[in-house]
Amino acid sequence: MKVLVTGTEGYIGSLLAPLLIQQGYEVIAVDTGFYKVGWLYNGTELTAKTLNKDIRNITASDLEGVDAIVHMAELSNDPLGQLAPTITYDINHKGSVHLAKLAKEAGVRRFVYTSSCSVYGFATEDYVDEESTINPQTAYAKCKGLVEQDVKQLADDSFSPTFLRNATAYGASPRMRFDIVLNNLSGWAWTIKEIKMNSDGTPWRPLVHILDICKAIICTLEAPRDVIHNQIFNVGDTNGNYQVKQIAEIVADVFTGCQLSFGKHDPDNRSYRVSFDKINKNLPGFKCEWDAQRGAQQLYNVFKQIDMTREVFESRGFTRLKQLEYLIRTQQIDQDFFWRTV
Repeated sequence: MKVLVTGTEGYIGSLLAPLLIQQGYEVIAVDTGFYKVGWLYNGTELTAKTLNKDIRNITASDLEGVDAIVHMAELSNDPLGQLAPTITYDINHKGSVHLAKLAKEAGVRRFVYTSSCSVYGFATEDYVDEESTINPQTAYAKCKGLVEQDVKQLADDSFSPTFLRNATAYGASPRMRFDIVLNNLSGWAWTIKEIKMNSDGTPWRPLVHILDICKAIICTLEAPRDVIHNQIFNVGDTNGNYQVKQIAEIVADVFTGCQLSFGKHDPDNRSYRVSFDKINKNLPGFKCEWDAQRGAQQLYNVFKQIDMTREVFESRGFTRLKQLEYLIRTQQIDQDFFWRTV
């Protein structure tokens, strides 16, 4: 199978592309290269040859002979959405829908879109599932919901989109991210031996390891069409729902000697527990292999191996907002987030 994967130089893509190659897939890798500066450790035997291209500039010729697309290349996380909401909609919503339409026109039969459980936002139900009403609270999450809505309408006998609503990711990657909760807390625990929470940590968040996300994507590519056609799957395990304070306690337990403290109630009202029954029952071969404890231990082992410093942990290459602010400040990208020519 010939698969075009967007975002191959990102946090998840830098692991997914090599896994696909190892399993015999022909991979066309695409990434605009915003985060090339961040490389934490030599964590994979392969790196995919990558086409340096913005998804908004992908053409029909790029999709020639492609059987499936795995689309991950968007501006990721909520702070970026607040920094540039108009560009977030331009890339994450319009750019993603454009890619899907182009894929359908080019005869690409499968389109795997990495959505997010953040579309649930603030939930009043005990557990939300794929049939629950979404309630996105941020530009990032709203764009995910809009892409799902628009791309679902493209589905037909020749074009099968699948929407994977990933829980909050964690775990070690060469293209590391330290701006997501478990990774961030682990970085502080290692570098300053302290986790100082600004909130009371009561909100609920579902977590999933990035290798389990990769597994879900590969299972989707290999599943019978009738299983995945125009389906939404929450990606994770129901046991992977944690209160933020539980995540902090798990990290503090792994990083022994770390001091943990909590703050006051956070006005950020996003809190949701997610049911992952559908993917575990219906997607052949899928089952999470990781939990937060094992993920924190993995990060501890990596930090120890590379003797990670606070300077590395706080460097711009591992935090999406810092890196984009740097590219804007140095005028390497223009007001529309296209690279400037030198």
